[in-house]
Amino acid sequence: MEKIAFFGLGNMGGPMAANLVKAGYRVAAFDLNSTALEQARRDGCTPCDSSVQAVDGAGIVISMLPSGEAVKGLYLGEEGLLQRLPANTLVIDCSTISAEDARLVAEAARERGLRAIDAPVSGGTAAAQAGSMCFMCGGEEAVIDAARAPLQAMGVKIFHAGAAGAGQVAKICNNLLLAIHMTGTAEALQLGVDKGLDPKVLSEIMTASSGNNWSLANYNPYPGAMENVPAANGYAGGFSVALMLKDLGLAMDAAATSASSTPMGALAKNLYQLHGASAENQPLDFSSIQNMFRRPAGGLSW
Repeated sequence: MEKIAFFGLGNMGGPMAANLVKAGYRVAAFDLNSTALEQARRDGCTPCDSSVQAVDGAGIVISMLPSGEAVKGLYLGEEGLLQRLPANTLVIDCSTISAEDARLVAEAARERGLRAIDAPVSGGTAAAQAGSMCFMCGGEEAVIDAARAPLQAMGVKIFHAGAAGAGQVAKICNNLLLAIHMTGTAEALQLGVDKGLDPKVLSEIMTASSGNNWSLANYNPYPGAMENVPAANGYAGGFSVALMLKDLGLAMDAAATSASSTPMGALAKNLYQLHGASAENQPLDFSSIQNMFRRPAGGLSW
């Protein structure tokens, strides 16, 4: 089976790399975090000491990195991987970055005779572990078709959003809406609890009613309302507040450049900024926004 070089072994990337191994790929993995690299080894990946070592002999390169700067640092410049990869190598960046950065990488890859797409994901850590993620792809259709086999090893839905960078636009629109319905869900649940309702019962009622949404039905933010979600584990793991803030920043930047009106998105961003102002909240799952609405002794937490 073909060799894949995989970069970025965090809460999402680690399970993605593991699923590629399960599908029969030989995965050479690299991450600056030694603990994540050791977990990748236990999952069947070959840990590497450098990015250059990881791409040696690889026909496919996949990255899942936390920022546009990290992506550009990996691929671009005189020391970037695009200068080292043989022609026709398939490059799949699953990071969430600006559309402009995605297009920059895609154009640099094209100039080197490489095939590249942006393919950010949705579904959260549970979907990453289950191999049921959604991929939103930007790039040439023929290249996306070539990427379908490894993508299908990690997910179940693959969408072609448009040209290079279009996957990133789809992703920031999705996460903008995610932030809005997560904050709305937390607000509604807290109102019910403040008025004496059991959050689990209220969740069951709203899930069967017109207020149902993904955050409520699949990622409930209220502790005790749902098992096997971050709220049931002190908001550990999952998709961090810091990353949600990064994505909301990308959405607001995109809105500014297109003169789009996003008042609800701006409010959600402000709420997450308030929540993330405390350093201890930054690494928590984004569903911990529920804590902003909970009332400890002395009044609201914000």
